[in-house]
Amino acid sequence: MKIKMIRFKNGWAEGIVGPYRWQAKVYDEGSEYGINGGRISKLAIWDEKKRYIVNYDREWDIEPKTEKAQQALEAVLELFEE
Repeated sequence: MKIKMIRFKNGWAEGIVGPYRWQAKVYDEGSEYGINGGRISKLAIWDEKKRYIVNYDREWDIEPKTEKAQQALEAVLELFEE
């Protein structure tokens, strides 16, 4: 899935992944609060109708339920892999 980062400032990143928008809080190092122990401690991905398809805030609030949502999540995680 194609991903684009629009802005990265003060640890907050945002962009577009496929047909979705996303925003993430990203740290320099992974932590126990990050997704899979990684650098992203907060992540929201939403559709054009502003419905969240993924939401993580130190724990899962909304896990991906469709293949496209899972692909969007994986694209964002891959963007911030070390």
